[in-house]
Amino acid sequence: MLGTVSSFRKPSTITMNHLIEIKVRGYHLDLYRHVNNARYLEFLEEARWSFLESSGNLDYLQEKDYTFVVVNININYRRAACMGEALAIATAIKTIGNHSCAMHQSITLKGSDIAVADADVTFVIVDTRTEKSLRLEGELRAALERML
Repeated sequence: MLGTVSSFRKPSTITMNHLIEIKVRGYHLDLYRHVNNARYLEFLEEARWSFLESSGNLDYLQEKDYTFVVVNININYRRAACMGEALAIATAIKTIGNHSCAMHQSITLKGSDIAVADADVTFVIVDTRTEKSLRLEGELRAALERML
């Protein structure tokens, strides 16, 4: 199904409040001439870093000696992406729990609702001094809630 358009459309139940674009380059491709499945995880990671930076939370986390740690990713591959295609990667906080948060991310062809991949990413915040995950409360929770 290389390079074919599928009938999958991006989900619309979560307001996606951060968007980046990535152009597919030759070094993203595998022997089948489409984006290698592991590269999608890198695209999603780039979007998460951008989301943290744009929200001001990356600076906050660094000042507190906290780090963002992914503990689970569930990804659905919907359509092969090929060289030269522009991808739009949307990211939003889905839920904030007591110990972890979940983000939803979607990759579409830029300028369309044609889904390439989507993922739910669960993460925790770890205090780098103690190497223990933190309870999401007080100032930390407020910082995360500003990303909603």
